[in-house]
Amino acid sequence: MALRSAQGDGHTSSRWDGGAGKTEQNLRQMSKDYQQVLLDVRRSLRRFPPGMPEEQREGLQEELIDIILLVLERNPQLHYYQGYHDIVVTFLLVVGKRLATSLVEKLSTHHVRDFMDPTMDNTKHILNYLMPIIDQVNPELHDFMQSAEVGTIFALSWLITWFGHVLSDFRHVVRLYDFFLACHPLMPIYFAAVIVLYREQEVLDCDCDMASVHHLLSQIPQDLPYETLISRAGDLFVQFPPSELARKAAAHQQAEKTAASTFKDFELVSAQQRPDMVLRQRFRGLLRPEDRTKDVLTKPRTNRFVKLAVMGLTVALGAAALAVVKSALEWAPKFQLQLFP
Repeated sequence: MALRSAQGDGHTSSRWDGGAGKTEQNLRQMSKDYQQVLLDVRRSLRRFPPGMPEEQREGLQEELIDIILLVLERNPQLHYYQGYHDIVVTFLLVVGKRLATSLVEKLSTHHVRDFMDPTMDNTKHILNYLMPIIDQVNPELHDFMQSAEVGTIFALSWLITWFGHVLSDFRHVVRLYDFFLACHPLMPIYFAAVIVLYREQEVLDCDCDMASVHHLLSQIPQDLPYETLISRAGDLFVQFPPSELARKAAAHQQAEKTAASTFKDFELVSAQQRPDMVLRQRFRGLLRPEDRTKDVLTKPRTNRFVKLAVMGLTVALGAAALAVVKSALEWAPKFQLQLFP
């Protein structure tokens, strides 16, 4: 697939060869989702690095629209949802438009496939895993939340954006994306559970009513111990795998309808090793011996962090992505080195 520049309507657009061969301008005219995508992208200013020149940000927003519409056009079984742009922009900022398009398309037909159904049935079902996980670990906290009738809607934006919409530090967002890409599609709901469990005392100190507990949990602290929580989420996945939780989350028949239920081999492998162990081993293999004892994932360097992100994508998306690891940084936006001071 080749990308070449073309002029149109007073601004630079692009034409993608291959596939349907439609110009991006035509995709905008034809897409039933264009207006909603446009509104969502215009509201996504906070997802771009502070201080970025307005012209550069606007150019990236145009690319963000193009990626989303192209993936939807190629995969008519997928349905756009508000929050999808938060996932796509993360890939765009790390690896650039060309590679992001391929990676997002693969991700959309696998890890986030359940969110792109015409209804929210599967998304609601995945949210229903949250309380059984909490119940297994902390029955007191579970019972308190049940008494407050808080439900799980507070975690909806966490789940469908992979926390991209609610975390302000881009380094934390990318670290979580590395972890989720290297794991089972249901790992984000396990991570949501460990956040709630970590805030146990705050929750129990709340008034036991829906409004109070929902307000508290809707606001994620920005100084969470991410590496500790990531490790805990991996442990909980092994202790309480999705196949066991499905019986408590809802009817087993509904669980079998989700795309996540097809990742049974992933669940089996995860029971034998930490979900992101391959990612960590590959990363540590790049270090000098004297540096391997350091917790490098908590204090990433600029180039090393971007490479880590690409490695995370590689682990999840298979051998086909190996060929792009070395060239990915060449395609990344020029401002990437400024993302992580």
